[in-house]
Amino acid sequence: MPFIDNVLQEPSYGWRTPTGDLVVPTHRQLFQEALRRVNILTTRKNWIPAISWLMILCLLPFAIIAFTRYFSFSLLGIGILYGMVIMSTHATIWFHRYGTHKAYTFSHPIWRFITQNLVLKTFPEEIYVVSHHVHHAKSDQPGDPYNARGGLLYCLLSDVNHQPIAKNLSETDYGRVAGFLAHTGIRINSYADYLRWGSVGSPLYTVGLWLMNWGFWYTVFFLIGGPGLACALFTGALFWFVIVRAFNYTGHGKGEEQHVDGVDFDRRNLSINQWRPGLFAGEWHNNHHLYPSSARAGFLPFQLDLAWVYIYGLYKVGMVSSYRDSKPDFIKRYVTAADSQPRV
Repeated sequence: MPFIDNVLQEPSYGWRTPTGDLVVPTHRQLFQEALRRVNILTTRKNWIPAISWLMILCLLPFAIIAFTRYFSFSLLGIGILYGMVIMSTHATIWFHRYGTHKAYTFSHPIWRFITQNLVLKTFPEEIYVVSHHVHHAKSDQPGDPYNARGGLLYCLLSDVNHQPIAKNLSETDYGRVAGFLAHTGIRINSYADYLRWGSVGSPLYTVGLWLMNWGFWYTVFFLIGGPGLACALFTGALFWFVIVRAFNYTGHGKGEEQHVDGVDFDRRNLSINQWRPGLFAGEWHNNHHLYPSSARAGFLPFQLDLAWVYIYGLYKVGMVSSYRDSKPDFIKRYVTAADSQPRV
């Protein structure tokens, strides 16, 4: 079996039917699997999916306080802006273009650390990065961890049901999986520790960085605007942390072909370019599938790419040492070539 097929922990209902089709589990099966995956009393190896849900529970009190004690429309707007634009753009910059695809390199680890912690910490890197490699290898096919053909709930619960790494990797395969994350600077478990904890990331490092990150940002927000602002921005982070799980469902046409001529050029999968993720986070998803290792995904004139603005800005001041930009190739292949075709 190919390496990429063994990377993720297969859910109890499986990836594919005996005939090779996608298994579409019932809602009951999805929730049962999720509850099994976050139960650390069964095995400590469930700690990574459990921490994903724990973060949501820890953010909820901030949302309750924000709405019951400090609510105002201005704070609501600031919270939405933080979640929809700043958190979303950071995810594209850090998890997507750097963590998964190594589309650019930092000139010094300090700039990497700052970028990693530029917003409130949410997903552990391995939950996003490893599964995203599988997603690109198996887009919209059985084994894609957030396959839109599986339905909305299939995608919403993917961080616990489908994205954690397998717990029985050989030492060689574990080394390859750990290699997906070596450049991110996280503390990586030895193979012996992986067998104990079932994860690439060290639990002490992961939890410690999470607590320090939240403590730092709460202090900063509090000093700027008091507890009202701090709670509003933590609520914005919660909003993003929940809705981002639905992105691959909508970003892959809700499991149906919704490509638009002249906008979506990659027809090998169901990915589409959407206005909101594109303008708010530089997530022009069909462009990204066409050129996954590009630090820029906004190729057409109307495709604002805030993530690229950040990356290129760091490059201009020397914090990023190199990057890959596929826009010239895109223009040559899909714009110039189309313009040169004879018209009848």
